[in-house]
Amino acid sequence: MKYYIIAGEASGDLHGGNLIKELKKLDPSTSVRCWGGDLMAAAGGDLVRHYKDLAFMGFAEVLMNLRTIFRNLDFCKQDILQYRPDALILIDYPGFNMRIAKWARAQGLRIIYYISPQVWAWKEGRVRQIRETVDKMLVILPFETAFYQKWNYNVEYVGHPLVEVIDRFRADHSSLPQFSKPVIALLPGSRKQEILKKLPIMLEASRFFPDLQFVVAQAPGQESAFYDSLLAPYPNVSSVSNQTYALLLQAQAACVTSGTATLETALFGVPEIVCYKGSTVSYQIARRLIRVKYISLVNLIMDKLVVKELIQDDLTPENLRRELDDLLHNDNRRRQLQEDYRALKELLSKGGHASANAAASILRFMNQPVTHVITSQA
Repeated sequence: MKYYIIAGEASGDLHGGNLIKELKKLDPSTSVRCWGGDLMAAAGGDLVRHYKDLAFMGFAEVLMNLRTIFRNLDFCKQDILQYRPDALILIDYPGFNMRIAKWARAQGLRIIYYISPQVWAWKEGRVRQIRETVDKMLVILPFETAFYQKWNYNVEYVGHPLVEVIDRFRADHSSLPQFSKPVIALLPGSRKQEILKKLPIMLEASRFFPDLQFVVAQAPGQESAFYDSLLAPYPNVSSVSNQTYALLLQAQAACVTSGTATLETALFGVPEIVCYKGSTVSYQIARRLIRVKYISLVNLIMDKLVVKELIQDDLTPENLRRELDDLLHNDNRRRQLQEDYRALKELLSKGGHASANAAASILRFMNQPVTHVITSQA
């Protein structure tokens, strides 16, 4: 089978690489041409574009790079037609992939989407386009099945690919250098703007715990000097680069920016506080657009308040002190958290690993009769 796979971010590269490995296990003749990164290339994909050349974050940056984005879209379409794959596999990255899916439907391509756009949080109307253009949707969050069912669209839940990634890390890193004091992990996000909003509050909370070592996980792409100036006034705070998982493996508790990191922290079994703070305008806009009960994936998946969320004005050094103190010393709360974390992992494992489940599902789908034929239209 020939697949054309498109991922536009680091996480998509990680999960795409694991998917390619599993596809090749099931079908050694598998051929893949892809947009992604080093991990997809290492797994055997013929890399066309690197995600580092595709990442435009923020409204202004997207506007400034519209010409490049449209050139990439045009090139991608021509490259797909030239390669003539048996199927197109899209991994998250909705701004780009949804456009490609709409075009690919007109070409008669078989379209598989692995890792759904978060249409359940906002832009729910996109489901109509997904239903019209995507032949097979593989989702990684258990509640997404019921969400899509509301729209009369059947999807398949394959489990979450982070489970296998973290299981593998644990097995390969059973022994690590230890810190001299108990560790509190600080994961303040990846973009400079969000780091400057949240990290100073986390750092101030460290003053209440002089006997603990607070360790900041630096974001890829941010210079160490950026963190050094922020951390300098705090004697019990240090940082690590490209070692977030090693840090979580040793942490007693964590303060984590909302996003995938909240799920990663839970899968490592680390008690956490979820932190969110944006500009007043951005927060007010988000409140009106985003339609979910919680901001943490942990709470959304479990459909209850498993981990504390400190949002906007509630994110203060004093509130962090109180919550951290409770996480560290309240045995009942720690026991309940571990029970919830175990239940969370069971939900996300789905009787195996997501990459293997997804690959098997794709092969089953590809063995069904073909209903679309590629044309030469651009």
